Amino acid sequence: MGRATGRTRTRWIPRAVLALLAVAGMALPGTALAGTALPGTVLPGTAARADDGERLLFRFRDQRITESSGLAVSPTHKGIVYTHNDSAHLGQIFAVGPDGRTRATFTIGNAEARDWEAMAASVDPATGRGVLWIGDIGDNLADGGKNGWPDVSVYKVVEPRTMADATLRAVRYRFRYADGPRNAEGLMVHPRTGRLYVVSKEFSGNVYAAPAKLRTDRVNVLRRVGEAPLMATDAAYAPDGSSFVIRTYFSATVYRAPGKPLTRVAMPPLEQAESITYTKDGMALLTGSEGEKSPVYRVPLPAVARPSPSPTPIRTSARPRAVAARGEEPAGKDGLGVPMPLLWAAAALGATGGIAFLAYRTGR
Repeated sequence: MGRATGRTRTRWIPRAVLALLAVAGMALPGTALAGTALPGTVLPGTAARADDGERLLFRFRDQRITESSGLAVSPTHKGIVYTHNDSAHLGQIFAVGPDGRTRATFTIGNAEARDWEAMAASVDPATGRGVLWIGDIGDNLADGGKNGWPDVSVYKVVEPRTMADATLRAVRYRFRYADGPRNAEGLMVHPRTGRLYVVSKEFSGNVYAAPAKLRTDRVNVLRRVGEAPLMATDAAYAPDGSSFVIRTYFSATVYRAPGKPLTRVAMPPLEQAESITYTKDGMALLTGSEGEKSPVYRVPLPAVARPSPSPTPIRTSARPRAVAARGEEPAGKDGLGVPMPLLWAAAALGATGGIAFLAYRTGR
């Protein structure tokens, strides 16, 4: 979310809208911890906190970083965290040290910065080099599969060996959604399979999987593989690939797999929560916000979401199963045989109507 360039425009979220979103997030299915609970999970509607608590890691000191919209921990440079600005900025990645000072600025010479919203980091198994992924995936004009850009882009950059200012060249992959244009702010790469995922930012969001093999000579198709929380602002895979996290304006939810929530994690209060990633050891999350000198917090994960000391290999499918769009799914029923929509519609209708009205007014 950021300033306007071309068809993209700023949409700061008023506190009244955020409050209504929080209410709707508890009422609407498919949000936060909707779905079947797994053994050992935190109860739905609650947020787990680790014993040692969150702490401020640093604040960005670089005056050029005014709309930090993505975070990624360097897989090869100790203590380095990458970030980038939102739209209306140059196509640059900032390598930031533990004290919040910029160690290097990497300019992506052949990339367009239409609406950069997320980034991720991985390791090339063939070379051992770090790989940075930048998601130019924001589309504020997308309307539930209508309007919006015909395709979005993700840029792949090999991580430099040294921390020094440089101009880099990226490989560009173009994508379109199988069910129509979407606004998205979440990008993650599975560390074992290398598969790329995009998480849409909508009242009824989704997780989309990219093809196992990406092509540069054609538009790659993103297919829905699961639901996402309401208004997701970022996402990231755990370093061991055992789980992933999706951030919203209010909290974060850890999943074992798409549609299989594990626990919700309480987040520090931020002006506009836009980014999340895992620490290199997978024991905690880093989360940040937009704004000048914006903070980055370290939030320890609860025990249920931490990596096992002796992790058991997890089977991961190279071809995640696509799921039908919500309109194609059979209506859910509760234990009494009553259709679920009848149970939550009354509570959700008022909240959703208020949100839609305020969001419309905000965008004007």
